[in-house]
Amino acid sequence: MHFDFRNPYPSTRLPVFARNAVATSHPLAAQAGLRMLWKGGNAVDAAIAAAAAMTICEPVSNGLGSDAFAIVWDGRQLHGLNASGRAPAAWTAGYFHGRYGGGARTPPKRGIDSVTVPGAVAGWVALSERFGSLPFADLLEPAIEIAERGYLMPVVVQQKWAAAAPELGSLPGFAQAFLPWGRAPQVGELFQFKAAARGLRAIATSKGAAFYGGEIAQAVERFAVEHGGSLTAADFAAYRPEWVTPISRDYRGYTLHEIPPNGQGIAALMALGILEKFDMSALPVDSAASQHLQIEAMKLAFADVYRFVAEPASMEVTAQQLLDDSYLASRARLIDARRAQDFGAGNPVKGGTIYLTAADQSGMMVSFIQSNYMGFGSGCVEPHYGISLQNRGHGFGLLPGANQVAPGKRPFHTIIPAFLTQGGQPVMSFGVMGANMQPQGHLQTVVRMVDYAQNPQAACDAPRWRFNAGLEINVEHQMDKAVVRALAERGHRVEVIEDNYQDFGAGQFIWRAGDPAVHGYVCASDARRDGLVAGF
Repeated sequence: MHFDFRNPYPSTRLPVFARNAVATSHPLAAQAGLRMLWKGGNAVDAAIAAAAAMTICEPVSNGLGSDAFAIVWDGRQLHGLNASGRAPAAWTAGYFHGRYGGGARTPPKRGIDSVTVPGAVAGWVALSERFGSLPFADLLEPAIEIAERGYLMPVVVQQKWAAAAPELGSLPGFAQAFLPWGRAPQVGELFQFKAAARGLRAIATSKGAAFYGGEIAQAVERFAVEHGGSLTAADFAAYRPEWVTPISRDYRGYTLHEIPPNGQGIAALMALGILEKFDMSALPVDSAASQHLQIEAMKLAFADVYRFVAEPASMEVTAQQLLDDSYLASRARLIDARRAQDFGAGNPVKGGTIYLTAADQSGMMVSFIQSNYMGFGSGCVEPHYGISLQNRGHGFGLLPGANQVAPGKRPFHTIIPAFLTQGGQPVMSFGVMGANMQPQGHLQTVVRMVDYAQNPQAACDAPRWRFNAGLEINVEHQMDKAVVRALAERGHRVEVIEDNYQDFGAGQFIWRAGDPAVHGYVCASDARRDGLVAGF
């Protein structure tokens, strides 16, 4: 790929060129990963160190009680890791209807009954055991140091922290952990998280055993019981992450890879499969015509994903059936280039997240995502070890269907790492965090790079749209006003949004420029966050 390195969009960022690189949404986390590479570690070591640091540097989005997914190119092939949590043994639809009334349709949004078993720490351990080269304890040293000594509060994280405080301030452990001085930290104030440093030390010295079979699991059980929950140390002990084979879809000579369901990565594959039926390069890159086709393809994909995707054993159709070329062609024929539509699900033939990426000069590349789901997750924080717990249980349904809650089941997940190859060889490790914006961000950035040869930083900086429901879309305020009017004229119900962080996600991109030992990588970090690409 020969990129156009001109950037037509307002930006504070330039592409970073390096043979070893880590891209995250917080500079200290990127540097934590870089420390591992300087020590002789590989990209997996760097990703784990960065992920651990992110639990401290951006607790709005993730914590020690998060879930995670990863895609790893080990130099020969791709490997997928699903480290999303499972429901406690006590969870049934009857459990929630008994506690919250027969009219409840999902588990609660916040509180201890929104927490499934956290999988991120198990994911770190699994990655380290299979691919890491440094001792596991070394990887957590930067995070422990940051938690103990503290760091000055950055701008974007502070905004989201302050916005979450009124809703979450009364939840168990939240104020003690995240409201020092009785309020959210202000920009430039020192935030320390000594309880999490204690938790990280226990995880580091036991290689995760303290979290799933020792003192941390027992502490979380005591905390859950104290506040009326059913999460137990036995639920933790039973947890194992799962190695999976990524699912994929070809697009214009490249192949996009995503983690299979229970995640929503298949939505990006379906949308690209639909969009491939159109000659995108014949349309100007930022035109309403180009954006309209992408929006409609994404809407068609989401209609099926929300109808069919869940834990694989519960799905009516397989991922392969949803990705069938003839089925996607039939969906593409529904698109009207002049008119926005509200699509329903088809009939396939039956048969608040952080993202980071790392790559090293040996060719190893890691696409990694970790999340507490909504901002600060459940809002519950076990106080002694600083375990900020996710609220992924809210992703279950209580009514009969593929995503109905059951003991040990995983809910529908929004967090998705991505990877691009060409001819079976690695091209790009990337992701765009942010709820249902994630597959939409994958689609938009891939189209910009593959169809329009925009370099990763320009593709990252370009104004984005976000589909919500029906005919409703949001667009960033930087989008050309004539394009916004043209989308509205096609029938899209357009709302222009000023807050880029809130609605349009944030990405990290590492594109392989050739032999990594010689040419290295072209890297980008999204200006919508406080992030950084660190490399050498």
